[in-house]
This record gives sequence, C-alpha cells and structure tokens, in this order.
Amino acid sequence: MFKKVCILSGNAHRTLATDIANYLETPLARAKTQRFSDGESFVDIDENVRGVDAYVVQPTCSPVNDTVMELLIMCDALRRASAGSITAVIPYYGYARQDRKVAPRTPITSKLVADLLVASGVTRVVSVDLHAGQIQGFFNIPFDHLYAMPVMLDDYLRQHFDSSAVCVSPDAGGVERTRAYSKRLNAGLAIIDKRRERANVSEVMHLIGEVKGRDCIIIDDMIDTAGTLAGAAKALKEKGAKRIVACATHGVLSGPAIERIEASPIDEVVITDSIPLSDAARACTKIKQVSIAKLLGEAIKRIHSCDSVSSLFA
Repeated sequence: MFKKVCILSGNAHRTLATDIANYLETPLARAKTQRFSDGESFVDIDENVRGVDAYVVQPTCSPVNDTVMELLIMCDALRRASAGSITAVIPYYGYARQDRKVAPRTPITSKLVADLLVASGVTRVVSVDLHAGQIQGFFNIPFDHLYAMPVMLDDYLRQHFDSSAVCVSPDAGGVERTRAYSKRLNAGLAIIDKRRERANVSEVMHLIGEVKGRDCIIIDDMIDTAGTLAGAAKALKEKGAKRIVACATHGVLSGPAIERIEASPIDEVVITDSIPLSDAARACTKIKQVSIAKLLGEAIKRIHSCDSVSSLFA
C-alpha cells in the first residue's frame, strides 16, 4: 500500500504489530531480536531501510526494562542504517506513573525515558491513553496522543449499554476521562472518592452519585494490581448497582490482579490489546479484549500521508 515505509516489531507484542501491518496492507519488516547469554539484547534489521519511514511497534510493558531497551536498540539500529524517519509506536508507555517528583530525591523517570528515545534517533512518538497527559511535554519532537475511547464505544459500550447506565470514575483524577465517556453515551456520572495510603494499595471512602438499580461502567486508563478496581466494584455493589463492568485501556494485570478480578462482583473487564495478555488473563472468563490495531494503523497511515490525525482523538 505504501512506498518507502516499513512496520517493525519488537518482541513485546508481535501480534498487534502484525494486525497493524495487515490493516495497512504491507508486510511486517524482517527484524531479529535476540538475547546473548548474559542477557544483553541484540537487534538485526534484515532488510534495506535507507530513506524509509520506519514505524516501530513496541509497548514498554512487562518486563519493562527489557522492552524499553529493546525499543531503544531497534531505533538506534534504524538510525545507523539511515532510515528516513523513525516513529516509535508505543501503545502502552511504561514508567508513565513516574511523571513528577512525589518526594525529595526521587526521579522523573517518564522524562528520562523520553530523553533516551530521542537520543536513540526517534523522530516522532505515537502512544495511547497516557497515564498523565503532561508526558507529551517531555518530548521536543512531535507526539501523537491517541485515545482508545472510540474503540471502546464502537466495539463494546454502545452495543451493551444505553443512557440508563452510569459511568463511574474510580478516583478524582479520572473524572475528566469518565465525563467524556458519559457524554458520548448520554449516561449518568458517579465518582468514587479514594484515599491511597501507599503504592498499589487503595481504600474506597465515599461514592458521589446515584447507582442503585443501574448498570455501572467503571472507566480507567489502566488496571495494574486491580486493587482500586475491586474496591470500586465492592462499593458500587454495596450501594445497589445492578451490573458492573470495567473498561480500561491498558491491562497491566500484575501481582494478584486476576485473583482480585475473579473474586470481585465485576461482571466483565474490557481492555484493549495495547499489552499482550498473560496465560492467566486469557484463562479468566471475565476479561474481554478489543483491538486498537485499526486505530494505530489509521494513525500511521495519516502520519505517513501528512493528513490530519486529530479526528482520531474523538
């Protein structure tokens, strides 16, 4: 379909990269990523990329340090092979939660990763639902921040819910995101006031809004250990919620996440394929995935043809 363009993939999510390449009707470029016996990553781009616009698809998910290094090494290889441009397509941006100093003598690792990407030769970044929008400002190169909301709405929510539902923000910080969903579904809005005592541990305090006898959709950007999600679902059930569904862009699902989801009153958890599912997550009957391959493929198509990407922000 395109001339002088190639889609490459690291080891983190070849399935998503293949789906994107299929949408664009172009083959996935040949690249080998391997590990030496001491754990070092090595990348070999197995075709000519001189003057080519390269798009490297690599979510920096678990194991985060390995996937970040793999992405940096692949971009460095492309730069040294005289690629025309290098766009890092990062569906899930690792270290996104370290976006500011929360105490003395702590790092801003999101900024560090941004600097490393630019130093490796990246000329543009595409990512989906950043944990903090300010991360875009850590880059002095173009950054396209996409949202999974159109995919969630078209592929799931509009098929199962109507205006009688309530969109629920699991914390105060997610109200803007949840309001956007409720506006497009013409649904109600509720907020859970949560106090976090330490990392990965949260306690539900108060529920603002009416949920009794109504379907509830918990909206979040990611599900990590699922402690917030399970606590929110419990609070909604105690207040008389009828059906509880959670929608999140990134299914990190670390630690006891699967066990908490299974034990919670949640009927279904809908996540995108920005991060590949573990075997345990695939076996969980409550978890459903929707694909963002078309969204990312369309963004790549518009970037390459110099068309507007803003309509994808819907």
